[in-house]
Amino acid sequence: MPSPTVIRTSRGVKTAAPSSFAFSQADVRRASQVLKEPNELAARRLRSWEAFQAGAMPTVKEEAWRRTDIRGLPADQMRLSPCDDLPLDPELRQPLAGGENAGLLVLRPGRETFSELDPRLRDLGVVFTDLATAVAQHTDILEAHLGRIVSDAEGWFAALAGSLAGDGVLVYVPDGTKLELPLHSILWSPGSSRGTFSRVLVIVGREASLTYVHEMASPTEAEGQALHAGIVEISVGDGGRLTFVELQNWGEHVWNFTHERAQVGRDGNLDWIFGAVGSHLTKNFSELDLIGEGSSGRMSGFYIAGGTQHFDHDTQQNHRAPNTTSDLLFKGALTERSRSVWQGMIYVAPGAQKTDGYQANRNLILSRQARADSIPGLEILADDVRCTHGATVGQLEEEPIFYLMSRGLPRLEAERLVVDGFFAPIMQRIPFEGVRERFARMIDGKLGR
Repeated sequence: MPSPTVIRTSRGVKTAAPSSFAFSQADVRRASQVLKEPNELAARRLRSWEAFQAGAMPTVKEEAWRRTDIRGLPADQMRLSPCDDLPLDPELRQPLAGGENAGLLVLRPGRETFSELDPRLRDLGVVFTDLATAVAQHTDILEAHLGRIVSDAEGWFAALAGSLAGDGVLVYVPDGTKLELPLHSILWSPGSSRGTFSRVLVIVGREASLTYVHEMASPTEAEGQALHAGIVEISVGDGGRLTFVELQNWGEHVWNFTHERAQVGRDGNLDWIFGAVGSHLTKNFSELDLIGEGSSGRMSGFYIAGGTQHFDHDTQQNHRAPNTTSDLLFKGALTERSRSVWQGMIYVAPGAQKTDGYQANRNLILSRQARADSIPGLEILADDVRCTHGATVGQLEEEPIFYLMSRGLPRLEAERLVVDGFFAPIMQRIPFEGVRERFARMIDGKLGR
């Protein structure tokens, strides 16, 4: 197995002792009461709280967290309170996957939710709604699926999110239903010294198809810090098709922790696209479970960090059935004193013959003080497979910059074109012009262009 590709630079290490969250079981019961959850969902929430209480804040002594130190998280300052009543950034409402949406959902914790869905889809049995409405009108779907893909006790922050989640999205597409226009949800949570906890549950039935865009965003606050902990669960039925675009643009005062897993059935397909530019620190666990023969999945990640931002993406491609295919490409650019960590694993279960798995992580270092750790991995328990991986970390090359400058371009413009070229393979994987344009503006914003 190739050695991990790692670039290290000198950085200070936080030594402050971690603080404790001030949340209590009363907060858990109150969250359940606000949503008017039936006994089964309320009991599940309490079990999550028990798992949270039995655990402890992750430390660098744990392998999954060895490169992400969260002792600076001011846990004792976090409160459960409504988000600031700040209007949603108008740009976020713009359709990203085509000229219009089939539905739009805007979540603002503790405040009124905006929801719209094409009535024709509602007549077909499509569900696209917030968590409170899902509890009231679609309890059967929640009880059948919630917590079945990502266990609330899977990790300490997953248990916390499972205990306190008051905001979330339920997407349900019945068997054989094919949506031509995308659905779009936004979690907008401005403010500081507060915790936001969310759940996203996406169920795509057999031979159904869907394009779904989910965004998490807030402005950066000058004072104080904030927390988001979330769970994303995705199920794609046999022969189903899902394109899931996930954009993370939290303010740079937010500590962001998410556990996400997608399961894909026989001959199903998932195209999972990540984009991350926000937060102070992000620790994201993303797993692709190919559980049906002939299933396939593609994971495409884009991130760009500046200042002292820290992004840690932990990905897993699990081939649990024969004749499955996965393809992962994550690309990131780092400026100033930012840091990225990518840890990836391709797992092939016994009997999962004819597996074809690929993963690659490419990093572009734009500052001497930036740092990227890239750790690919393979665990193969079948003998008729093709699995490959790769990782690179490099700086801007002078030769193409010199070439562009020799053609009359100023240096900053030449560097911009080289960076754009670096991200081109990711952009080519995105089938939506609106998402590509949003990513391009994110790059320009980060690089001060």
